[in-house]
Amino acid sequence: MNRFEGKTVWLVGASHGLGREIARQLNREGARLILSARSGQALEILAGELTRAQPLPVDVTDMGSITQAAQLAGTVDAVIYNAGAYEPMRTQDWDTGAVLRMNDVNYNGAVRVLGQVLPEFVKAGRGEITLIGSLAGYRGLPAAIGYGASKAALISLAETMRHDLKGSGVTVRIINPGFIKTRLTDKNSFAMPQLMTPELAAQYVVAALKSSRFRTDFPRPFSWMIKLLHLLPDWLIYRGR
Repeated sequence: MNRFEGKTVWLVGASHGLGREIARQLNREGARLILSARSGQALEILAGELTRAQPLPVDVTDMGSITQAAQLAGTVDAVIYNAGAYEPMRTQDWDTGAVLRMNDVNYNGAVRVLGQVLPEFVKAGRGEITLIGSLAGYRGLPAAIGYGASKAALISLAETMRHDLKGSGVTVRIINPGFIKTRLTDKNSFAMPQLMTPELAAQYVVAALKSSRFRTDFPRPFSWMIKLLHLLPDWLIYRGR
């Protein structure tokens, strides 16, 4: 039987870019999809393209919105947290509001959603949790105030959950993409190595969902370079500064 046949997947952050392509590919794999994002209209359009999809608008920064959505979603087999906010920002251009918004969507939103589904997964001894992080979470990078820290927190959250849920029957994954051509990365004014289409990035994500691997970083060799930076000593990274 297909890996996703008969499974209900709650995809949070489904309306555009990577999330939309993940939805399309999981639909072809036979999954029943619950599609969430803030844009109800975009979700309706996407659900109309798919065969077994239910649009369920949600604001991940609003606990009440998430609680209501979780009740409407009912029992799910898997949750994929893909909601994201991004503003390129150097320290000299500090914007507290923007930093807080990025953290509230990228990290706190995941905490709110997990609080609704994780207790039931643990109680049932089954379920899958997939967090979409970023290679930017591995080391502080230039012009990534707010975004990099929120993704680092998401990676740490996944790592802790992986330790705690070992042997529980609940699967945890962290997937860290590089640059993806979306409305978010369109804000960047710098060259983005190995820039991927959302369709290609979604193929990596769906392949990871089919595996038992905890961590997936892509694309290579860009992901190797980022992780090498994580291992280099500070004196080498910050020399001359």
